[in-house]
Amino acid sequence: MRRLALALAFATALVAPLAAQTLRIGMAAETSAADPHNYASAPNSTYRDHVFDGLTGLDERQVPAPALATGWSRRDDLTWVFDLRDGVTFHNGQPFTAEDVVYSYCRVLNNDSEVVGSFSRQIRRIAAMTVETPQRLVIRTATPEPLLTADLAGIAILSRGERSGLTFTPDGCGKQGPWPTLADFNEGRAAIGTGPFRLRSYDRSSGIVLERNDTYWGEKPHWAEVRLRPVTNAGPRLAGLLAGDLDLIEAPATADVPRIRQNPNFALAVSPTLRLVFLQLDQRENAPFVQGPNGANPLRDPRVRQALSLAIDRRVLADRIMDGLSTPAGQLLPEGMRGTVAGVGALPYDPARARALLAEAGVASGFSFTLHATNNRYINDARIAQALAQFFQRVGVTVTVDAMPSNVFFPRRGRKEFSVPMGGWSPAAAETQLFVRSWITTTDRARGYGMSNYGEFSDPEIDRAARASFVAMDDGERERLMEETSRLVSDRMPIIPIHFENAAWAFRRGLAFAGRVDQTTPAAEVKPAP
Repeated sequence: MRRLALALAFATALVAPLAAQTLRIGMAAETSAADPHNYASAPNSTYRDHVFDGLTGLDERQVPAPALATGWSRRDDLTWVFDLRDGVTFHNGQPFTAEDVVYSYCRVLNNDSEVVGSFSRQIRRIAAMTVETPQRLVIRTATPEPLLTADLAGIAILSRGERSGLTFTPDGCGKQGPWPTLADFNEGRAAIGTGPFRLRSYDRSSGIVLERNDTYWGEKPHWAEVRLRPVTNAGPRLAGLLAGDLDLIEAPATADVPRIRQNPNFALAVSPTLRLVFLQLDQRENAPFVQGPNGANPLRDPRVRQALSLAIDRRVLADRIMDGLSTPAGQLLPEGMRGTVAGVGALPYDPARARALLAEAGVASGFSFTLHATNNRYINDARIAQALAQFFQRVGVTVTVDAMPSNVFFPRRGRKEFSVPMGGWSPAAAETQLFVRSWITTTDRARGYGMSNYGEFSDPEIDRAARASFVAMDDGERERLMEETSRLVSDRMPIIPIHFENAAWAFRRGLAFAGRVDQTTPAAEVKPAP
């Protein structure tokens, strides 16, 4: 660390001229696949948004915006009409039409390599699709879907090739294969989108090479070539920037942020985000990593869950672990966003009350569990996990931390192998219902509910309010139902909110980048400084 600090202080001699029209980005985590329908994560979204477009997009405030659709309207609560952009071509030269959207959504439903229903959960809620003209598509949903346009922003549109005449059905479009495989994307054969860059090569460990799409329908990016290189340790990532091997890096270590700010040869972008870091608590009777009295699982008692929350000093985490680059959480989204409860503030720290609640729940003598976490995905994730374990141990709960690389953690969590996993999630719209729909409601695969509910939490009262909000097309009624849900979630505490990350990027002099609330790093938004 001292050597790194010295290098930063005397980095002037190491700053080299910017390579002509090549941008080298040091990513904080690996992109799991070149398949844009594989897994919903920030690194995957960064890659996806370079090569592919969605029917809709999200602006810097996470508000739906035109993309391959120039506009949309509703004929009724179930029927949406999308007018598609004319004159768009895929990287293979094929014109984009409504049939490509049908093909892409059918492929989502037939993707055997998809991780934990990342995208199929949205598509299953579509009942039918009708191609009225090559540039007009009608989507009918099974139930009212107020956030459909936000949901569709993350579904990449693929070139259908020679396929045509597909009929969409929510059970998989008749399974009319063959469908492109993970290998087809990773080897480049199927990675054909309409985005601002083309995929030249993909390697999970060494990175992704992109080249500018000079026929892109939107604003042409400055960069002729972009290299997305995963460097999962913050120290080597910053060292690569200092040595001139990288032009911009994601997530510099929080302890290095003050030094970067002070060095005139580098710049820093910091953005508040909606990414909530949280603990998910196992509600299964036979939780694999919980040891309670008489073999019981104490996490099933809401008093125990509240006690664990009260044991956490979130301000200390923000100041000492995150070096000020986080906001202590009190709810599922920052206060003021749709569905939050006004005046809640950060969740309280009260270890005495925590011990009293544990005694009320019959575990005054304590219990134990393993806290599983990533060590290369979220800002200071392994350090946060260790700090949480210390907080819990101070109120009599014995905790073992098992931190591992994200490419090991996420598949295991998806198989429900953990009892207290630490996760992070950022919604695709500034409404609490998206978090509740994915992580808290009782799992219903047919409707796409609870697809990330790995702890198998189920509460009829929460389900009633939450599911009513999912279909409320009136904004005021939806907000009322979401606030009711938020109060119930705070009371039952199936997940423990920790904090909202503030994202940071460091880059060399000569570049300009503002950062993004969704924590992606789009090369098109990195430009030469004026």
